[in-house]
Amino acid sequence: MRKAMNRIIKITMASILMFVGACGGNENKENLLAAEEIYQIGVNAYLWRATLETLDFMPIAKAEHKSGVVLTQWQTNPRNKNERSKVDIVIVGSKLSAQSLNVAVHRQTLKEGVWTDVLPRPGAAQQMTNAILMQARIFRRTNITYKD
Repeated sequence: MRKAMNRIIKITMASILMFVGACGGNENKENLLAAEEIYQIGVNAYLWRATLETLDFMPIAKAEHKSGVVLTQWQTNPRNKNERSKVDIVIVGSKLSAQSLNVAVHRQTLKEGVWTDVLPRPGAAQQMTNAILMQARIFRRTNITYKD
């Protein structure tokens, strides 16, 4: 009788431990992995990946993950061969917010064979920032950095 009671207690304790161990464990693991990735690459991993993904249509001149700098080369506008643009992005913070991004959009037009600086289109930097943030949030939501 005593053996049977000890066995029931052991089975009950093992069941409780397995249940408690399964509750919420993945959440902390994801947070640790995201923090670990930030440490490994130097900047917010979601913003870094989102920046590269958003700029994949432009040739990259420089991409330094430790400093968070991404510079593109000049890209000619497919609708207007006399116009070209480039983008400079610096990830300056670890939070997933607009304050963590410095975005500069440059534009030039070709006049008489010479490229001349002109103002970027209104809202271009803000649109780029919003596109990066949206992509970073998608990465975070789908947890693209999750590793086993």
